[in-house]
Amino acid sequence: MVKEKTASRKTSGNKRPKHKPTDSHSRNYSQIAYEFALEASRDRRGKKHNQFVHLAAKRHLKDLKKKTRSWRYQFDEWEANNVCDFIEKLPHVEGVWETPTITLEPPQIFILCVVFGWRRKSDGLRRFTNVYIEMARKGAKSTLTAGVSLYCLCCENEVGPQIIIGATTGEQAKKVFNPANQMVKKKPELREAFGVDAWARSVTCEDSGGFIQCINSKSSTQDGWNPHVGILDELHAHTDRGLYDVIRSAFGARKNPLMWCITTAGYNIDGVCYEQRTLVTKILNGVVEADHYFGIIFTLDGERKIIERGREIELKADDPLDPSTWIKANPMLGVTPTVDSMETFAIEAANSPESMGEFRTKRLNIWTTAKGAWLNSELWKRCNGPVDLEWLKQYPCYGGVDLASVSDITAFVLVWLVSGKLYTWGHYYLPEDTVTPRTKKANLPYQKWVDSGQLIATPGAVTDYEWIKKDIKEALDRFNVKEIGFDPWNATQTVNDLMSEGAEMVEMRQGTKTFNPPMQELERQIKSGTLHHAGDPVLSWMASNVVARKDVNNNMAPDKKNSQEKIDGIVALLMGLGRAFVYKDDDEDFTGEVTHF
Repeated sequence: MVKEKTASRKTSGNKRPKHKPTDSHSRNYSQIAYEFALEASRDRRGKKHNQFVHLAAKRHLKDLKKKTRSWRYQFDEWEANNVCDFIEKLPHVEGVWETPTITLEPPQIFILCVVFGWRRKSDGLRRFTNVYIEMARKGAKSTLTAGVSLYCLCCENEVGPQIIIGATTGEQAKKVFNPANQMVKKKPELREAFGVDAWARSVTCEDSGGFIQCINSKSSTQDGWNPHVGILDELHAHTDRGLYDVIRSAFGARKNPLMWCITTAGYNIDGVCYEQRTLVTKILNGVVEADHYFGIIFTLDGERKIIERGREIELKADDPLDPSTWIKANPMLGVTPTVDSMETFAIEAANSPESMGEFRTKRLNIWTTAKGAWLNSELWKRCNGPVDLEWLKQYPCYGGVDLASVSDITAFVLVWLVSGKLYTWGHYYLPEDTVTPRTKKANLPYQKWVDSGQLIATPGAVTDYEWIKKDIKEALDRFNVKEIGFDPWNATQTVNDLMSEGAEMVEMRQGTKTFNPPMQELERQIKSGTLHHAGDPVLSWMASNVVARKDVNNNMAPDKKNSQEKIDGIVALLMGLGRAFVYKDDDEDFTGEVTHF
């Protein structure tokens, strides 16, 4: 909240003032955010809110209910209200508006309240250090971000906060910087309250000793920063992850850092933007636990399945030319963009394939080249039944081993088919020296998995196959392992060593003929709820990554090329299940169709 014009920012001595006003806020923003979350959480069929907004709302409401002492965070309504109140006192700097200052809409208030309201119990600092916001063009992302940059410069009691704004070009970075600069020039109360000044290439704050500046996209020249907040605009346009990594790696000296990324959809699904988007979808679906990361995606829904009253319901994809769907990608539709402008774009799209592509991507925020995940994450999560290894010793099992390159993840998985149910258990390996870099690069909890024993870190920079052979040998001694399927790539010596130890190793070609039967059976087990994976977090993450490729006969195989992240555990599971198919006739409990390879 901006202090009133009469408030003095001068203090005795050299102390900086606390930028926390004592007067009340103009609106109860946290209540508005709560009501928005309640509405979106109830919209399971996506009439107004897409699945990702629905899940983001559910996440917030679920967190609000957590009262345990072990929960590290708490929601501070004052902090949530304060950032919104501050931004609503900032002036409009572009266009013609009914009011001279910004009026936040419920979706914007929800984002701000969640990001700034959630605090660590231990020190009161922000819970969320990473923010990813994706919505269609003309959604006021830059204006909102300009307000956030000024708030973090003036009101977070950070010593010398550096707010840096990056984009692929200097002109793009100015899309956020210029509004912030103009807000300072048009608001004398802001300048007086915090000692803020607007310059040609920076905004400075006397009270905090900080500044806002743009930086260029050449990551190799951007060392030496000590950012409090790093802002990346139009993340989809970044051809590599260089600038993203430079900013994140520079946060080390800050206790309350914030990486704030805004974007519309794009075309490059191999870039850092789609990587972060994919991570957000996994966090929202509960596949990956990342309490520090807030993400929200405003887009149209594709074909999807939901669970309602215990039943799986199939929902059709949204029609991009149906005006009732546009609000999902444009949450402030009617304010910005206008309905008239959207109708004009839709008419052009209906009569031109080229215009339709732009309409879908930029006006409806749809990634046109993205491929959907194979497995339903909600159904997968429900298959977290126990896996009693002592009890399973009495039954035959089949294995799969996917030996990755020497610096990548390797998986060994066993499967049992007992009384129509599928039980799975496995080991996953990663070189120890790559755990920390992967954790930082991908924002994934590799280190947490290692600490909990769910991911095995082998010594050194390359995978130690001796560890894997040792674990497989122990499994042979412990369980009734009939056969182990393997991908011949990079596996010759390891397979020969295992065969000398008595393992029945069977080469499995990586095609649709091999994988279609076990993929169909795994789908059936998941839908019927008869799969038991005991909540294995590494396998669950890999399951969420799998994209299926199909041949002309609609037969499936895992598509490693187009899967966004590692799928080795699922590939190993499918190889084990594939070997079980061969021996189907010997197992009276097995319900699938046999296919010989």
